[in-house]
Amino acid sequence: MRLMDGLRFALGTLSVLPVRVERVDRQVAGQAMALAPAVGLLLGLLAGLALLLPAPPLLGAVLALGLMALLTRGLHLDGLADLADGLGSGKPSDQALDIMKKSDIGPFGVMTLVLMLLAQVVALADAGLWALVTACVAGRLALTWACRSGVPAARPDGLGAMVAGTVRRPAVWFATVAALLAAAVIGLLSAPGTGLWAWDGNDEPTRELTAHYPCMVGSCPPVDDPHPWKGVGMASQFVDVDVVAVSGGSGGLGGLSGVVVAPVALLAGLGAALLLLAHARRRLGGITGDVLGALVETATAATLVVCAILG
Repeated sequence: MRLMDGLRFALGTLSVLPVRVERVDRQVAGQAMALAPAVGLLLGLLAGLALLLPAPPLLGAVLALGLMALLTRGLHLDGLADLADGLGSGKPSDQALDIMKKSDIGPFGVMTLVLMLLAQVVALADAGLWALVTACVAGRLALTWACRSGVPAARPDGLGAMVAGTVRRPAVWFATVAALLAAAVIGLLSAPGTGLWAWDGNDEPTRELTAHYPCMVGSCPPVDDPHPWKGVGMASQFVDVDVVAVSGGSGGLGGLSGVVVAPVALLAGLGAALLLLAHARRRLGGITGDVLGALVETATAATLVVCAILG
């Protein structure tokens, strides 16, 4: 029952999904933040439905991220903008916190939002659904780490004060291992259908792209011809031949399979969020709700970018 209280608290806090939160205290808050990556998995799958529409990849990415903003009430984006204004002001911690509490958005917030959303859209358009789900898990795993024992709140009230220091370290590591395993499974399941790089054993990444080329009857090029149009004349009778194009690379991380790429991207996103967390703690003295929202967006963007680069 206490676990269900934590799950309801996580869903009610991190999404617009209709749940009835019956108990709110620091113990339940700790359970909720430990379960946050599971909520991220669900949100990623829901928002990823937009990527299945018959639309150009860039448009699909915009729709998916827009749906994610609706599912989360835009709270994480709002937190990112507020933190950017507070830190960008260069003011002492108490004045920076006052700036973050204001409802308007300043120039630092606008610039940060624009650049962050551009990075997310472009990376998502290239990486696809599997990367979005991995990124959403990474973003919520950053919450688990930000709410671990020893991380104080910057204010005596608000969401930050409710969840700060509520997640015990064993729960943090358990959530991290579970998230990494989930990312590996996501990478494995996505490999056949989304064009993930596969390791062919020769340190060269290959991706099979099946295309249909018309060719003259009796003069079809070999299926492994990298230039199937070369030397093929026009004729009144054509048939379709499936050509499998194999693209290679120089090895390294690009030659790793999705089973490795997804966890590596998740760790990169978590690392980016932890760097921001450390900076926010130095400047503000702890976490706030805005800091938590900024961590989600930072981890999400970094994960998507790494997926696009390595995938």
